[in-house]
Amino acid sequence: MTHPPNVPPPPSAAPPASAVPGPPRRTAWAEGVDRLRAAAVTEPGRLRIIGAALAALVLAFGAVTAWQTADRAGAADAVVRRSQPLSADAASIYRSLADADTTAASAFLAGGEEPPELRERYERDIRTASRLLAEAAANTGGPGRGRDEITELNELLPVYTGLVETARANNRQGLPLGGAYLRHAGVQMRERLLPAAEALYRAETARLGEDHRAARARPVPALLTGVVALAALGWAQRRHYLRTNRVFSPGLLAATAATAAALLWLAAGHGLARSHLGDSDRYGARSLQVLNEAWAGALRARGDESMTLVARGGGAAYEESFRAGMRRLAGDGPGGGRGGGQLAKALALADDEAGRAPVEDAVRAAADWRAHHATARELENGGRYDDAVALVIGPGEDTARSAFDAVDTGLAEAVRHEQREFERAAARGRDALGGLPAGAGTLAVLGAAGVVLGIGRRLSEYR
Repeated sequence: MTHPPNVPPPPSAAPPASAVPGPPRRTAWAEGVDRLRAAAVTEPGRLRIIGAALAALVLAFGAVTAWQTADRAGAADAVVRRSQPLSADAASIYRSLADADTTAASAFLAGGEEPPELRERYERDIRTASRLLAEAAANTGGPGRGRDEITELNELLPVYTGLVETARANNRQGLPLGGAYLRHAGVQMRERLLPAAEALYRAETARLGEDHRAARARPVPALLTGVVALAALGWAQRRHYLRTNRVFSPGLLAATAATAAALLWLAAGHGLARSHLGDSDRYGARSLQVLNEAWAGALRARGDESMTLVARGGGAAYEESFRAGMRRLAGDGPGGGRGGGQLAKALALADDEAGRAPVEDAVRAAADWRAHHATARELENGGRYDDAVALVIGPGEDTARSAFDAVDTGLAEAVRHEQREFERAAARGRDALGGLPAGAGTLAVLGAAGVVLGIGRRLSEYR
């Protein structure tokens, strides 16, 4: 069928309604943004947004404060309960080994049946070192925390004691071979055991420093969050006053008080903890480090002095080591510790009379010891070997042994005093942080509740 000319064709059929594209679907996020934008132009909406932001900020302050103060309280507790005791034990291990070596040499010089008190002292030193090594192995952390040194010490200590027992057995029989065994034992002690013990002490002291720094680190994020929360609460109350002419909102006022209390507690508690921990380092840990080094140096020098005589004319290396050790301990010249050395440093660090007095006793005794040693060297060089031995190890009041014992006693007393000073100050620092993590969290919850109540009461006026 054809259409007549100049007549337009009939329109095509319209598409079904279902085929007409509708508006694009909106995401939940976009709808939420639109609702938030719409609410923000009304006062109730603004109040809800302000209340949610304030509550979140106060809770964030509490959470950051609890986290940071718990971390610092844990580090302070580690200083008191773990790292400092381990450092002290490592120093005791070193001293016990050095004293055992010194005592073994003195007992050998006595000849034949050594004095019972020297034998007992040697065995006590070995028992102490073995016990502390077992405790250190149980309490030391993972690799890199002294475990290699502990393993080496545990392996070498039986070898050393075996050499000493062999030297002792030969000495009782009057065999000169005993001296060779004792010298070999001394080499093992000086070149392997004592360096391993010193490395262990350095590792534990480094861990003490890490824990100490962690405990004293300032909680800057917590302080900043607290200041921001407090400023936001102040702004909200000022806004409330300007819009309603009401001076106080009880809920917001309670939230402000709780936040301010938490912030003040944080600042005061951590400031007090830093102060006490600083005292523990300044008046305890530093003095202990110098005293431990001085004490260990005195024991090494005493061992060198005895081995000089054991060598019977071949002890030039031991004599040189003794002189170097005494210079490190008591400085140059007859002035002893007042002229320099570790004893002079210990005197400078002592902050009270109870700490200075035993170090001053050690200074005087070190000068006497040096003088007696010089006399003993003159006696040995003059062919009076027995007289030199008697002056070095004899039980008299005016001998090198009595002078060394006075140095040993003075340093032991000074170490005990500084140890107590450190423990008291560190414990005060730890206690200053006690309860702060839980207290800050509780105050933050109360502050958030105050915000909700304060804003809720204002919203109720719009219903």
